[in-house]
Amino acid sequence: MRILHISTAQSWRGGEQQLAYLLGELKSKPLFQSVFCFRGSAIEAFCVENKIEYFSVSHSSAYNPILLYKLHVYCKKFNFQILHAHDSHAHTLAILAVVILGLKTNIVLSRKVDFPLRKNFFTMFKYNHPAVKKIICVSKKIESILTPDVKNKKILTCIYDGINLKKFSKVSNRKLRKEYDLAEQTIIIGNVAALADHKDYFTFVNTAEILLKTGLDAIFLIFGEGSQKEAIAQYIHEKALDKHIKLAGFRSEIASLLPEFDLFLFTSKTEGLGSSILDAYACEVPVVTTNAGGIPEIVKHNVTGLLASPGDAQALAAECLRVISDKELRNLLVKNASELVLGFSKEVMGNSTFLVYSELEKSLKES
Repeated sequence: MRILHISTAQSWRGGEQQLAYLLGELKSKPLFQSVFCFRGSAIEAFCVENKIEYFSVSHSSAYNPILLYKLHVYCKKFNFQILHAHDSHAHTLAILAVVILGLKTNIVLSRKVDFPLRKNFFTMFKYNHPAVKKIICVSKKIESILTPDVKNKKILTCIYDGINLKKFSKVSNRKLRKEYDLAEQTIIIGNVAALADHKDYFTFVNTAEILLKTGLDAIFLIFGEGSQKEAIAQYIHEKALDKHIKLAGFRSEIASLLPEFDLFLFTSKTEGLGSSILDAYACEVPVVTTNAGGIPEIVKHNVTGLLASPGDAQALAAECLRVISDKELRNLLVKNASELVLGFSKEVMGNSTFLVYSELEKSLKES
């Protein structure tokens, strides 16, 4: 079996981490895999570092005929049976290679966002093209969103994100307390997510403001980079909260920093699943989050975490105070979350994806 992963992302976010985990898990499987990506991208650097077969090209639109031609030539060279598109632009690129250049292959698509599909002709066309044999949804919520628009319901399946359970520590290294010169009683409340619109950091800031007005001795740390960085920084400054809310940037060692959090506050207004929540679970950090998208599939209210409606800073702040003030509740949430996260390993995700490939290969041989 020959698989070509297509990734058009330049930076490193949740989707790229999941692809990296998948590439690692598939190394031990009976298949040949390669990655088609853009030159200078984070995923290209990952492939180089981990000695994974790849082919990179200059960054351009999926509609660029030169890009399509290079994909076509590379696919013909290795006779890939399956193209696994890991983002929307990769999906477009794969479909155009099939339709315009007559590439004979099969497409597997990963869908990780809970945005409804656009109702234009091309979107409907590319999701219902017969070359698309399977759509892997990262949550049941995404599967339900796609169901009305995908004619062949059988191609929809759900495979949850996985994490590297061995990567995360449960012991604080106190690095953050030293870095920000924090007193022992200061509570660390943080989030790890791209500074993007759907992560709704403005609600995060509003929640922090409410909590600080109660007299809570806390610092709020935001780990990540993204297009909204300047807008969020300005919003923090306008509220005179620069001393209490810090934009900590992208940190590669986040797995060793997370255990220092006293609370993980995740305020997304839309979310495919929220794999950062799983990271917090693995570090035994209690979670307060919105019930956006697929989040309720991994966060059971009052069982593994606490939920509030997207944009409701008052409710989020109230749930934060519950966790902070109730040690028994906090311990219960951490205990249950630690048990639940064992079922969301990268090994489970990798094996489930390999099974999709294997079943597709079998059906192709039988047809």
